[in-house]
Amino acid sequence: MLFALPGYASQPADTIPGDYINRPEVKAFIDKLVDEQGFERDFLEALFYNVKQNSKILAKVNAPAEGISWQRYRKIFITPERIRAGVAFWQQHDSLINTISRQYGIAPEYLVAIAGVETYYGRHTGSYPVLQSLTTLAFDFPKRGRFYKKELVEFLLLCREEHLSPLKLHGSYAGAMGIPQFIASSYRFYAVDQDGDKVRDLWQVADALGSIANYFKQHGWQSGMPVAIKAQTTGSGYLNMADTVARKPRYTLAQLQAAGVRPQGDFEAGKVVLVQMNGKTTPEYWIGSRNFYVITRYNHSPKYALAVHQLAQAIMAGRQKP
Repeated sequence: MLFALPGYASQPADTIPGDYINRPEVKAFIDKLVDEQGFERDFLEALFYNVKQNSKILAKVNAPAEGISWQRYRKIFITPERIRAGVAFWQQHDSLINTISRQYGIAPEYLVAIAGVETYYGRHTGSYPVLQSLTTLAFDFPKRGRFYKKELVEFLLLCREEHLSPLKLHGSYAGAMGIPQFIASSYRFYAVDQDGDKVRDLWQVADALGSIANYFKQHGWQSGMPVAIKAQTTGSGYLNMADTVARKPRYTLAQLQAAGVRPQGDFEAGKVVLVQMNGKTTPEYWIGSRNFYVITRYNHSPKYALAVHQLAQAIMAGRQKP
């Protein structure tokens, strides 16, 4: 299948190109897309011709929010304003959210919280041209260049499949799109047409929330299972069991209890993880379930998963107030 961009042809030889079109690695990338994916060479050359490196993108990707302390990270997302906005968002879309929750078996407060953490319930979906973001990161961010080259291919395939213009889509500095901030591969494989209009539009609330729910379901969310609970610790036997990165649940509560870890309440969740967070003065410890791990499939930082959990709980509590 060939894919052409209306109104674009090969650029005149005497025009000044952007940063990428004459680079050998970009030419090789275009060759591969033509040979393996059936794109038209003229289309790709026209598309990349004026794409320029964005230094702000490189600065941001080298200093992600997940790199700051848990206390600072938490203050970004767990605020009275964001909680109130989450309650209002849920009230506005109550019927839709409850329908999606029942359809996919996902707790509704976590659907709302993901939208709240990612884009403040759709208010801030990103202003960076996705093509520029992915091109900059694919060819000028060696640490994860392979990943972003793959996402650039996925983005172009997505645009072809969904009849979208690669030049018009905007998102985060890392190329994430829409209310749920899906990267291109997630958009292709997990986005759903929740409202039945034959378009998967992640800037539209129904499709966005349905896609979040589908993403969680496909990654193994267990309906009715709790997500996380704070723990008390004694002794030092638990220290080699605590993680600061996302890992699959691998301990039983009995194993944690034998090592000096006690959940601050009831927590029935099968296998669990013990997560260490930097507290104000001493570390905080949290027990996470399979569902906690599922949230880290959305963003691999335990800080992110815990922020989603705490925002979800705060929004639920806000809804229950008279």
